[in-house]
Amino acid sequence: MTDAIQILVDADACPVKDEIYRVAWRHEVAVKVVSNSRLRVPEHPLIERVTVSDGFDAADDWIAEAAHARSIVVTADILLADRALKAGASVLGPNGKPFTAASIGPAIATRAIMADLRAGMDGRTGGPPPFSKADRSQFLQALDAALVRIKRG
Repeated sequence: MTDAIQILVDADACPVKDEIYRVAWRHEVAVKVVSNSRLRVPEHPLIERVTVSDGFDAADDWIAEAAHARSIVVTADILLADRALKAGASVLGPNGKPFTAASIGPAIATRAIMADLRAGMDGRTGGPPPFSKADRSQFLQALDAALVRIKRG
């Protein structure tokens, strides 16, 4: 039996949850909102809140274990993206940029370099750029396209 299409959301810091719900409702696809704390989610049969322990990487572990070829994982966490890709899932960052087998290695390397730079600067870095309307729009398009691609097989 084929697993149903699902969207798995690494929700604790996800800025596009409302957009995910709207696209999921339009496509009639289940969403699992995974976090370490209880988050408010819409009361809807397609939306499931999954609250995991506050253990280190508990949400990531849950998502990685639940991911399969008909899953879309939404996360900014590069190491979770790598695990989800290895499980066969499609992976999108909140800005709509996909993580792929070709892009994940360089992303992990860049993450390691940035961690070293932050350590040398006592954590004083500018951080990521602010989340923009263009990021939100790009995410909506990318999520819709990923769902269409999975539905077509």
